[in-house]
Amino acid sequence: MATKSELPAEITDAPFDDALSERYLVYALSTITARSLPDLRDGLKPVHRRLLWAMRLLRLDPSAGYKKCARVVGDVIGKYHPHGDQSVYDAMVRLAQTFSLRYPLVDGQGNFGNVDGDNAAAYRYTEAKLTQVAIDLMAGLDDGTVDFKPTYNGEDEEPELMPGLFPNLLANGASGIAVGMATSIPPHNAAELIDAVTHLIDNPQATDAAMMDFVAGPDFPTGGIVADSAEVIALAYATGRGAFRVRAKWEVEDLGRGTWAIVVSEIPYGVQKGKLIEQIAVLINEKKLPILADVRDESDAEVRIVLEPRSRTVDPTVLMDGLFRMTDLEVRVSLNLNVLDATRTPRVMGLREVLSEWVKFQIEVLVRRSNHRLGKIADRVELLDGYLIAYLNLDRVIEIIRTEDEPKPVMMAEFGLTDRQAEAILNMRLRSLRRLEEMEIKGERDKLEKERETLKALVESPARQRTKLKKDLAELKKRYGPDTDIGRRRTRIEEAGPAREIPLEAMVEREPITVILSQRGWIRAMRGHVELSAAETLKFKEGDGPAFAFHAQTTDRLLLVSADGRFYTLAADKLPGGRGFGEPVKLMVDIEGEGSVVALLKANAAPKLLLASSDGRGFVTSAAGALAETRKGKQVVNLRPGARLQVVRPIGEGHDRVAVIGDNRKLAVFRLSELPEMARGQGVTLQRYRDGGLSDATTFKDETGLTWSMGGESGRTRTEDMAPWFTARGAAGRMPPTGFPRNNRFT
Repeated sequence: MATKSELPAEITDAPFDDALSERYLVYALSTITARSLPDLRDGLKPVHRRLLWAMRLLRLDPSAGYKKCARVVGDVIGKYHPHGDQSVYDAMVRLAQTFSLRYPLVDGQGNFGNVDGDNAAAYRYTEAKLTQVAIDLMAGLDDGTVDFKPTYNGEDEEPELMPGLFPNLLANGASGIAVGMATSIPPHNAAELIDAVTHLIDNPQATDAAMMDFVAGPDFPTGGIVADSAEVIALAYATGRGAFRVRAKWEVEDLGRGTWAIVVSEIPYGVQKGKLIEQIAVLINEKKLPILADVRDESDAEVRIVLEPRSRTVDPTVLMDGLFRMTDLEVRVSLNLNVLDATRTPRVMGLREVLSEWVKFQIEVLVRRSNHRLGKIADRVELLDGYLIAYLNLDRVIEIIRTEDEPKPVMMAEFGLTDRQAEAILNMRLRSLRRLEEMEIKGERDKLEKERETLKALVESPARQRTKLKKDLAELKKRYGPDTDIGRRRTRIEEAGPAREIPLEAMVEREPITVILSQRGWIRAMRGHVELSAAETLKFKEGDGPAFAFHAQTTDRLLLVSADGRFYTLAADKLPGGRGFGEPVKLMVDIEGEGSVVALLKANAAPKLLLASSDGRGFVTSAAGALAETRKGKQVVNLRPGARLQVVRPIGEGHDRVAVIGDNRKLAVFRLSELPEMARGQGVTLQRYRDGGLSDATTFKDETGLTWSMGGESGRTRTEDMAPWFTARGAAGRMPPTGFPRNNRFT
């Protein structure tokens, strides 16, 4: 093994972790500054900048003809951007998509994809040229406004920035994921941005809140509605981080005879229409939104999605709230103003800071353009001065040219001309020697001198620079103003609350049913409210009979309770029909073992339930809290070994007493307030026993007394004042009143 001193000169001995971290840092910085994050000054990433530059060199102006995208992509990857052709073409396609960019920079001809999510055709089929927006963004490239840098191989040059006055960063937005950071900027309205910048030029210390007087919020190319409040929007722009809730635009279309449909005309930004329709179709097929019957895509050049309700009685706002919650008809578009500043440093800025930095850049561009023009004027004036000297000494100049072998140094010495002036005189055409030309030169020189004085005053005066910038912005706004097709705002800002949780009764058509559960656990729901006594005469399997029967609605949720203390939830509209024997309830919920059903009741029968086990323990629980979300149910009562859940009884309104009777026929009454309310547990002792256990328990009002059935076919009941049986919770109790049912049951 070679020692350190024996290593060749081109090999460096370094710790692996240091070498790895150093190289990863270089990669990370390259990704951040040269690939993923846009520059706030022109809002472009390098690939977009190089695409526009290559198209400009190909003279693909808006007034010119189209050229194959393959030609553009070839120039870009060959001269400026040594990356894959597909990535460059994908970037070019996005610049041409009217549903991706608020102000497209490329005018595409052919298939450039669509809002359904279909991809663009290959670049050998499509053609493109620049739009007027791109021309505005690149205006001033020939005026010395920005620096140029060598391309990757040093053969050509490319601009470091685009100097145009169009506010591209915020107008078209950007998105990208770098190493350790990301950016997400939604599109905005250019006219609003110009108004905000104009105000900022006049008031450099303007607050973030003042910007919101001009910029209402994002303005997406696909329209839609931003549903957030003004406070939420303002906070996002002040901090540079946040998100906007964007909803589809919809309206109710009257179809006559009381029927209607919902028509969606604008979908949220970035949502593929094809996948959105699939989402809605899945909801219909899986019956997750029963109040929606059908969805149709009737779109042509404009989006038109038709939603048909299940019935004319459906509330349109309830239907749309369900779709907003379950589909991409409402999405969140994030705002992360993470951009490269003038020093190429990534920073998260607020809206006001981004616009302020952009104004500084545009002032710099204005000064550089003015200085560049001053240089051009100086060069031209120098030549004009030489021409005037030639006219004043025309005969002598002609004589020198005719007689001297080297007329240039002679003229320079005799008339005090510079090298450029003497060269220009020698290159003059004979036709320029006419008198009129001399007058034109004097007029041009005077005009240039006047322009030079104006430009010098502009360069030396920040106030004049601000005034000039405002004037240029006003000219730009004429092209992108709110009264133009491209400039009108497309996205509405309308505050709306979050989509509501749709109640079950709104999702299901409300119809009366009679629920019947047999002793062997077969359940069914008969349409309508039939006479409950008729449940005894309904058909059951041999050896089976009725266990529970009650009236309900299809919108109800039912609580099914097994003897092991587990609660299950059934949807009334999902119960099998009344024909035949129904279906085993174990097909709907996962009842463990041979657990028998001890109760079946409506979840809204009462807010509170009295629970009691066979060993005399019990407590009060909330009916809503006992609802289970899964087939496996929810364990509410923890039973001791050998015990079973005996009583599940709704607590009536105003009830303040608990009556408990045991197998030993002892009855005890105590205050309901002595029982704890619990979501889960064993409870407390209700009654003490020597032999046997609890038989039944119920609640009642002390002032009305306890009522029970006398039995028989008469249907008579008896009410008794229970004061003699009143005792403390956990007592043994005493024998019940005369006439109390022999089965020790209150009902």
